[in-house]
This record gives sequence, C-alpha cells and structure tokens, in this order.
Amino acid sequence: MTLIVSRSAALRALAAAVVIAIWHPMMTNAAELQFKQLPNIQFIAASVDPNGPGAKATSGSGAQDWGIWRVDPGPRGVRLVNYKQLEQAGGVAPAGWKFNRSDWWLEEHGLIMEAPDFPIPAGRYLVTGGRETTAVLTISKDNTWELSNGARLYDVTHLPCRSARYTPNGDGSPATANPGNFPVKPGASMPTVEGTNKHDYSVIFVTAIEA
Repeated sequence: MTLIVSRSAALRALAAAVVIAIWHPMMTNAAELQFKQLPNIQFIAASVDPNGPGAKATSGSGAQDWGIWRVDPGPRGVRLVNYKQLEQAGGVAPAGWKFNRSDWWLEEHGLIMEAPDFPIPAGRYLVTGGRETTAVLTISKDNTWELSNGARLYDVTHLPCRSARYTPNGDGSPATANPGNFPVKPGASMPTVEGTNKHDYSVIFVTAIEA
C-alpha cells in the first residue's frame, strides 16, 4: 500500500474533509452519530476477496477476522529483494515491526508488510474507497458488520490497494515469491507464492471514528 500518485491525491482529499456528524439511516432513535476525524487515514483489512462474490455484500459476519492498520503499512514495508536482510536482522524490519514467517503479508508493490491489529474493535467507522461512496461501517460485538445507505463492500474498497495474507503449507516464504509478479495491476488478484496458502483482503480507508 505504498503511496502512489492517485492514492496520494485521494488521501489528501479525504484528509481535507472535516467530518462533524453523519446521519445514519439505520438508527431507529433519530439520533445523530458524532464522528471524530482522524489526523491520518487508517486502513481496514476486511477478510473478503475484493474480486469475489462477498464484495457485493452490504452486511455480514466474520468481523473477528478483520484487522486494522492504524498507520500506513506500505512505507514501513520491506521489499522482497531485501528479505534475506530481514532474516539476518532476526525478522525485525527497519521500521521496528517483527516479521512472522508462519503468517505474513504482501501488498501490491511486492512489499512485505506488518500484520494489521486483530480483531478490529467494535464500533462505527466512516469509510470510503476513495471514490464516490462514503458510508458508516458498523462493527458489532457479535462480529457482524453492516454498511449504511445500501453501500456494498466493493463500493468502499480502495481498488488500487491490494493486500494478501500468506501462510506456509511447505517451504513457502517471501524467498519463494516472484518479484516479477509485482506491481499488481489495479483490480487484479494478488499473486500466489509457491509453498503457501493465500488469502486476499479488501482494503478500506477509515477517515473518522465514532466519538
């Protein structure tokens, strides 16, 4: 999720928006939800393949498998070609996070990323994909989720961002990934890596949280 021109512009535009309050039509008590704008965009990793049928959903379950990056993991990532140095450093990246060889992440430019924080806390989040749709995402304590105004998960997914989680089923590691498969084209699935199982995640921008 390294900042590129289109994404950088989207982040600047989103950060410039002041979110004071938003009407949530699913509330039955006619109350306003007050939101606090975040100083920096945060990123939800939704355990739904952005190219799969689940992306069409407006609500669902399984939010215990969703995570959140509170800082952009892209600039803190390690390039695949530098994996050997990462190993030599005991798995500690220059940014200070620890690589987990049994459960690791890649983004669309081929950067090894730190894992998001799991699970995403229950609450309400103002989310967008950096396109025309902004919605309230409600994460409930029973691990169900729901988007307001009929928004689909696809509508609030930032399509240029691609993220996948890899778990070895043999000798797979970043060393068996092919750097030539990156960068991933917007809308394409993340590459497979020999000797691993792959799970694609949808990446969603968070611009504000319920105060």
